[in-house]
This record gives sequence, structure tokens and C-alpha cells, in this order.
Amino acid sequence: MPTKRKKEKPKFWQKGKLDIGFLILVLVLLLVGLIMLYSASYAYSYTYYQNSYRFISRQAGFALVGVVFMLIASRIDYHVYKKLALPIYVGTAALLVFLLIMPPMVSGMDVKRWFVIGPINFQPSEFGKFSIIVLFSAWISSNPGKIKKFRYIAWLLGLLAVMCLLVVLEPHLSATLLIFAIGIILMIVGGLPMKWLGVGAGIGIGGGALAILSGAVGYGSDRIKYWLDPWADPKGLGYQTIQSLLAIGSGGLLGRGIGQSRQKYLWVPEPHNDFIFAIVCEELGIIGAIAIILLFCALIWRGFTIAMRAKDQFGTLLAVGLTFQVGLQALLNILVVTNTIPNTGISLPFFSYGGTALIILLTEMGIILSVSRASSIEKV
Repeated sequence: MPTKRKKEKPKFWQKGKLDIGFLILVLVLLLVGLIMLYSASYAYSYTYYQNSYRFISRQAGFALVGVVFMLIASRIDYHVYKKLALPIYVGTAALLVFLLIMPPMVSGMDVKRWFVIGPINFQPSEFGKFSIIVLFSAWISSNPGKIKKFRYIAWLLGLLAVMCLLVVLEPHLSATLLIFAIGIILMIVGGLPMKWLGVGAGIGIGGGALAILSGAVGYGSDRIKYWLDPWADPKGLGYQTIQSLLAIGSGGLLGRGIGQSRQKYLWVPEPHNDFIFAIVCEELGIIGAIAIILLFCALIWRGFTIAMRAKDQFGTLLAVGLTFQVGLQALLNILVVTNTIPNTGISLPFFSYGGTALIILLTEMGIILSVSRASSIEKV
């Protein structure tokens, strides 16, 4: 009589060798980011909190937790997220809806971006990016060929539109742009016919323009106005941009040296946050700024290499989405700081202050490392 085969238990822990090059790049960016965060923040921290180490001590603690989470995530079989894709999306949407119906949790702020639970602040929009990456990667890889059919394209665009709408109502334009771009890129990589690309771009541009012009995102029109001419309101909405440009210009080719920035002494508002790259340029100069940009480029290249070597389409899409998120966010931040595009309130990965955002980012890097582990097993 034929013997019954025992059902294999689903694997949870991922074996194989992780991509050392990618890991080193993450750790180098994290270390440089912590150094620059301390340099950019200690004057502000001492002035407002009488403690020069307030921001760096917290960020270093979050970085340590994030590295632990990254290493754990690198060991977890990334296919686990495929089964959790829909619950992650629904849970994130529910958080965003709850956030919108509650009064603002940050005093003095009209926007509703943060949940505040004791000492912990976090933005559900961070989970919004991750939820779209996981959901689109899972759905496209589980339904090969269907991405070419209109009704399935419409279904994906509908899911993307819901997440974007919830985030833009906070309002958070930069996160909305990131989520929309991530969704479109994953659809393209997943096999979206190019004829639909123009349609998608038109919907995105039209929707963004409508949101601003209709007043749904009232502050957006002001930001565009003072992006074109920040000196029209040098002590108001143009102030941050002007101080950022002064910091970049005063850095010159080689910079003033680490710790020698002048603009961080309460000229650039909150220099440890979105505009930390201006302090980087002032202290490290054009050469140092280019070196950091090259580090980001190397990380993106390595992430896409891992994606191309993934053993299945889900791994490819997951690695592409997570890598693209980091690259696009870094690009947009640098463009904002240099006044190439309007101020969108977007942070610089690994550099800007934000504990929960850093932990989420490092955990996502761990997922990419998990994909690299799986592909190394395939080669053995």
C-alpha cells in the first residue's frame, strides 16, 4: 500500500546567507546618519530641552532596536507577508480612518498624521507604504498574467486610490506621492501594459492638481507659491527654504567640518528633521553630500540586484518596492532641501529624527535581506 506523505510544515525561519554588501551599506548609512543627527541637533536640543543629547540618545536607542528587528526580519521567511497582505492593508486603512475622525493628537498642529501613545509617536502613513508594497506584490505574483486585464488593473488602482485618499486627507502630500508612485512601479514591474502607464500618470497628476486647486489640501498652493519665490515671505513660509539654501551655499566644496555648522544654531528650523541634508551640505560640503548620495545609489543598486536574483516574483516585487521606497524618499528629500521641488515635509531615510520610522525602515531592510537569503539557497 502506498504510504501517505506527511504534509510539510510551513517554513518560518529563512536559511541561507544574507547579502553582506547590502547589510554593510545599511549600517554605514545608519552610522553616518546618527553622526550627522547629533551634529545637527545638539544646539536645538540644548536650547529647548537643556540637554544636548536628547535627540541622539533616543535615536541611537531606536537604531539599536531597529538593527535587532532587521536581523530578525532577515531570518523570517518573507513568504509569511504574502499571507498577511490583506490584513496588513485593512488594518492600516482602519488606523488611518480612526486617525482622521479623532482630534489632532499633536498640540498646535492642524494636520492629523500622528498617533501619540505615551512617549511613542508614529505615523500610520509609514504602514501605508508597506501595506501597498506587500499587497501589490502578493496579488500580482499570485495572479500571473491578470495584470494585463482592465478589471484587475482597475481593482489595483482602486485599492491604491483608497490608501492615497486616506493619507492625503491628513493631509500628507509627500506620503501620498510615495504611496502612489510605489503602487505604479510595482504594477509596471509586475507586467502592466505600457499603454496604461499614461492613463495612470494622468490620473495621478490630475488627482493631485484637483486636491490642491479645490482646497482639499489648502496648504499645497501656498507651498508652490513660496517654492517659486521664497523671498516673497522671507520671515514666514519662505524662511525655512531660504535658511536651507544659505546653509548649502556656505558649505562650499569641502564644507565647514563636522560640528561646525552655523545654520543649525536656530536658523534652520528643526535642523534634525526634514532639512538635515542642508546641515550635511554645510558641514561636509559638496564632496560630502555627493558621497552620501552615492551611498544611497549603491544601496538602491544592491537592492535591485537582490530583487533580480530573487527565487520568485513575490520576492522580486517585494525587494523592488522596498528599495524603490527608500530611493524615492531620499531623492524627494534632497530635491526639497535644494528647493528643486516644493516643500512636501518628507524625511531623509537613516538621517532624519524619528524613532518609529527608523525601526520600520530597518525592519524593511531586513525583509530585503530575507529575500537575499532565499536566493542564496537556490544557488547552492
